[in-house]
Amino acid sequence: MTHSQAARDIDTSRPHSARMYDYYLGGKDHFEVDKQAAERVAEAYPAIFVCARENRAFMHRATRVLAREHGIRQWLDIGTGIPTEPNLHQVAQSVVPDARVVYADNDPLVLKYAERLMRSSAEGRTTYIEADVNDPQTLLNAPALAEVLDLSRPVALSLNALMHFVTDAQDPYGIVRRLLDVLPSGSALALSHCTPDFDAPTWQKVTDIYTSAGTPVRFRSREDVARFFDGLDLLEPGVTVGHRWRPDPSDGDTPTDAEVSLWTGVGIKP
Repeated sequence: MTHSQAARDIDTSRPHSARMYDYYLGGKDHFEVDKQAAERVAEAYPAIFVCARENRAFMHRATRVLAREHGIRQWLDIGTGIPTEPNLHQVAQSVVPDARVVYADNDPLVLKYAERLMRSSAEGRTTYIEADVNDPQTLLNAPALAEVLDLSRPVALSLNALMHFVTDAQDPYGIVRRLLDVLPSGSALALSHCTPDFDAPTWQKVTDIYTSAGTPVRFRSREDVARFFDGLDLLEPGVTVGHRWRPDPSDGDTPTDAEVSLWTGVGIKP
C-alpha cells in the first residue's frame, strides 16, 4: 500500500485507538472524532494522560536496559502507533547505533507517517510493515521483516499498550507464544498493559467508551498480565506498575499506582 492509498483508506467516521493515544500524548495526528472519544475517556479517567506518558517512558527505559545490559540489537515493535519522538529506534540507536527495528501496525494513518520511522542511523536499519497482531504468521512471513531482522539472533518483542486490544476470544496468550516461539534464546518480551486493578469502576467506564466506539478491549489483572511472561526469566522488579519499573531518578514527580494503572514487565527467553 502506498502512502496515498493509506490516506484514502483512513476511516474518520469513528474514533481509532492509535489516534486517541496520539491525543493523550499531546500529538496532532488525530481527527475530531478521536478527540471527542478521547475526551470522554479523560472525563471518566482524568489520569489517562499520565498513563499514556508513563507507558511511553517505560518503553524508553526497557529499550535502553535491553540494549545496554542484555546485548539486544534487534526489535520487533508491534502496535507501533503514530510516531512520537523519540521513537523506539531512536532510543535504541542512541545506545547501540547499529540497532535494527521493524515496526508493525494495521492503522493506515500510521502507514501515512511511516517515513518518520525510517530515519535510521547510518549503522542501523528500520522498516515498517502493515500487519495485524491477530495474524502473527502473516506478520512473521513479511519479506521486509526478514530483510531487517536476523531471527537466528536475539530479538526484543515490544508489545506496548497493545494486548488489551486483543480480547480473550482472540487468544492473546497464544498470539504472544507464537511470536516468541520463532525467536531464539536470549530474546526478550517487553510488554505494558492497562489494568482495572486499582479502580475497577473507572476502567469499566473506559471499557464501555472504547467498545461503543467499535474497539473492543480487555483490560487485565496483574495475574493475567503475568501469564504473558510464562516460561520467560523476568527481569527485576518483575511485573510492576509502569512508573515503578526501573525508574529514572530524573523522572520528576511520582504519580500514584491508580493514576498509571499499567502493568509492565520485561522477560528474557531462556
